[in-house]
Parts: sequence; structure tokens; C-alpha cells
Amino acid sequence: MPYVPVPLPDRMNFPDAEMKARAEAFYQQIRRRHTVRDFSDRPVPRSVIEDCLRAAGTAPSGANRQPWHFAVVSDPQIKSAIRVAAEAEERNFYAGGAGGAWLQALEPLGTDPNKPFLEIAPWLIVVFGQRSGPDADGTIAKNYYVPESVGIATGFLIAALHHAGLATLTHTPSPMGFLTEILGRPKTEKPLILLVAGHPAGNATVPQHAKKKKSLEQIATFV
Repeated sequence: MPYVPVPLPDRMNFPDAEMKARAEAFYQQIRRRHTVRDFSDRPVPRSVIEDCLRAAGTAPSGANRQPWHFAVVSDPQIKSAIRVAAEAEERNFYAGGAGGAWLQALEPLGTDPNKPFLEIAPWLIVVFGQRSGPDADGTIAKNYYVPESVGIATGFLIAALHHAGLATLTHTPSPMGFLTEILGRPKTEKPLILLVAGHPAGNATVPQHAKKKKSLEQIATFV
């Protein structure tokens, strides 16, 4: 397609004081996001998930190729199949496949091979990266900066789900090829993240270690 510039839509121009207030308000909200492993089976309307996915789809991407696909699962039988396959990989991981250093790093988080949340939570969202995809004319072409683009879109999705009042868990069993098979996705796609979404259980806990976040001075340098 040729380059066709159009006027910037949806322009925002806030005074400095309002910008500061809006930035502070967003920080105060997003800092309340916690990774949860104890989910309720309370239903979540599909329309809520759809709007959050629409938000994720607005993310920037390499050459605007939008190289992501979100496979959204609510079917109990498919969730059960995913749990069985994921726990098989996790047992290998915790039995030594991860290596001692990795397992030691995970110890303060209290994780183990058992993943009941994969069946309990109402929604599983499997995030796939597409190595290639169709052009406007249907021609299959290579995608660019796939991991970076998908990572940004996933961040948008997690923020949107939190904004809607839902809890999430980013689950990454390794390897994840079983998700391609169970969900019938093409081999040109690679599963990158298994995102669990729903309401936290009434007795949900989080590891104390997970509440420790690096300070601004540790994560940023102003030049």
C-alpha cells in the first residue's frame, strides 16, 4: 500500500497539571494489579473480554502487521485438556528440567506443578505470535518484530482486564506446543503466553515476595 498521511485523529492536549493528575491516577490504579493463582468460577460476560481484546488490538506493532492472535477459551472440556497438558510439562519443569537456579528463584512465589486455575477461571486467553499473515490482497507475507509487538499487545490486554476489575495470571508452561494442537492453530503461529482471567477467589492470596517492586531509581535513568 502507498503511504497516505492523514491528520492526527483523537488528539489530546491537557495542561501540565491535568497530565500529572491523570498519570498519578493511572499509576494508583495499575499498582493495585496483582498476579493471582486462586480464582473464582464466577462467570465473566464475554462482552467484557471482547472489549479488553479490542483494547489489546490497538497496540503498536512492527510495520503495523499486528502479528497476534488471541485464542479465547471458556469450554470446560478444552480447559481441562489444557490443564492436563500444561501440568505434564510443569512436572518435568519442577522435577529438574528448569535447573536449580530457576527453581530457587521461584521458591518465594510458592509455585508448583499443580494448576487448578486453568479449569476454575472462566476464561483462558492463549496469546499467539504470527510469524506471517495475509496482506490486504490476501498474499501471505512475513511479519516483523513479532515478540516485541505481541508483548506490547499483551500488556495492553492485562491493563484492560485489570481496569475492568478482573484478576489475571500470565502462565508460561514450557514448551507450549500443545496449545497449538489443542486449539487447532496453524504452525505459522507460536503460543507465547497463556493468560488466565477472572475474579479472584474469596480466599485468594499473593506471595509477599511478589509485592516487592523496584523503585523508579532502579528501573529508570534520565539522560
